[in-house]
Amino acid sequence: MDEPILTMEEREAINGGRWFQSLSPSLRHDILRCAYVKRYKDSDLIVARGDPPSEWSAVAKGAVRVSSTSLSGKQITLTYVEPGVWFGDVAMFDGDQRTHDAYAHGPTTLLCVSRSDFQKILSVHVELYEALMRLQAKRIRILFGLVEDLNTLPLRSRLAKQLLHLSRSYGVPSLNESTEIRIGLQLAQEELAQLLGASRQRVNQELKSMEREEAIRIEPGGLVVRSRPMLMRIAEFET
Repeated sequence: MDEPILTMEEREAINGGRWFQSLSPSLRHDILRCAYVKRYKDSDLIVARGDPPSEWSAVAKGAVRVSSTSLSGKQITLTYVEPGVWFGDVAMFDGDQRTHDAYAHGPTTLLCVSRSDFQKILSVHVELYEALMRLQAKRIRILFGLVEDLNTLPLRSRLAKQLLHLSRSYGVPSLNESTEIRIGLQLAQEELAQLLGASRQRVNQELKSMEREEAIRIEPGGLVVRSRPMLMRIAEFET
């Protein structure tokens, strides 16, 4: 379902994105001027692997789950794109097919720019080339870090790092305790396990261990970070 206007909260998410804020006012204006809004229900398919490149998008609300399917049929979640983050620019440049599936995680709103408008903006704003190169460089650094962690850190440390990342991206202050942070992105343990390349059983064991150490609290509606310092120690493999 398409809606013509972003809500105030959604607009704040777009304008508050760190990368978007780094752009010049004239470039931001031209991007927003030709952008349109799309809304999705939970689990709706946004793009499928093999689709032609048609849109450059930013998450204004909710999250986008980027995934692929292995030869054995197992679904692998690569990342969750959070509010304020743009994606799909690689396909905008090379014109090749989409490399992964993308699904809405929860009610999700996207701000989209067509490929033709994207190319027009590039022709007017050379600044966008450099900005997107910086964005890609950041993604590559993150990817290298994930590969290194996968080969050097135990699951316990990788899980702690993931929980810290989720608390930064989706953290909501707890109403009951000022030092606690509720992770607003609701992930089933199976979904969390897919992010880490581990089994649900092993992730469940590590979560329960962290709960006993009072680093987190497991609730029916999700996870609550009780002690960021303790999670940081676990993430740094100081256990």
